Amino acid sequence: MKQLQFAIIGYGGMGSYHATTIMPQSQELVAIKGVYDLLPERNEAAKADGFFAYGSLQELLADEKSEAVLIATPNDSHKDLAIAALKAGKHVVCEKPVAMNTAELDEILAVAESVEKVFVVHQNRRWDPDFLLIRKLYQEKPLGDLFQIESRVQGANGIPGDWRHLKKHGGGMLLDWGVHLFDQLLFLIDSPIKYIHTDLSYILGDEVDDGFHSYLTFENGVKVIIEVGTTNYVTLPRWYVKGLNGTAKISDWALNGEIMRRTQQEIAALKPIQAGVGLTKTMAPPQEEATEKLAFPKVESPYPSFYANFYDVVVHNATPIVKNSEVRRVLSLLESILAAGKD
Repeated sequence: MKQLQFAIIGYGGMGSYHATTIMPQSQELVAIKGVYDLLPERNEAAKADGFFAYGSLQELLADEKSEAVLIATPNDSHKDLAIAALKAGKHVVCEKPVAMNTAELDEILAVAESVEKVFVVHQNRRWDPDFLLIRKLYQEKPLGDLFQIESRVQGANGIPGDWRHLKKHGGGMLLDWGVHLFDQLLFLIDSPIKYIHTDLSYILGDEVDDGFHSYLTFENGVKVIIEVGTTNYVTLPRWYVKGLNGTAKISDWALNGEIMRRTQQEIAALKPIQAGVGLTKTMAPPQEEATEKLAFPKVESPYPSFYANFYDVVVHNATPIVKNSEVRRVLSLLESILAAGKD
């Protein structure tokens, strides 16, 4: 089995993570031919990690032994780099968000089609174990039909790095984390969006959003809350989902949490409880025999790893797990949210 030889453009956080962590998991299929970064210190870091560093972008693109390029650079550079790599005869993997807007993506896809090369976006959060667990609950319905899904990512470190603070580079949390969370939900729920409203946060005073709340209703009736925050010193659960027969809470990426399901046992009449200075039956906890705690089911990805799939797309003309039509739908949605936020 012949390995695909990759050249990596950009050896910052994600570029180095691909090289040292993600690609080695599919090392029988993909290998790294070399790396290039605009910053000399990042090229030196690549060398220290055992990789060859190209002297220039032109040298990288001219290397006939590299068949594919990974682009892991600031968002506003993706379009030009992707088109240059495609025209140089390379297949391309691009980090998210794929481009600054749908017009740029359409330019990339037109070139990819004209040169007959594969272009795929690394929407890696489709492989997260917490998302795969939610996917299992949604599809297999151990809690009945899920009618409300809450997805949150929260931190207390503000906007990280440098260029992510700047609009011209495609900064902000909607494009940084929103692109992941919207991609997960649109990949999960096979239904058109009926309603959406998003509040962007600018509490930190940057020219880009430092977080957001988004409320969606799908035509199949599922309601979704998506939230990203960078000033949360106490965080809410990563996922909170409600089904007709139960509730699940996934607290974090380590899959801490609980799943509770309603039993079919007859239960006695509810008794009121003291709640503050009043009484309530409505908000009383369920009686012990009325619910059962479920163990978290074991989850494995039902689809191949990202690079295994990319290899199959290039070599065997397989269907990409991350389709460009899906990427475009998410980007179009984010584009409309940002446009509405300017009003």
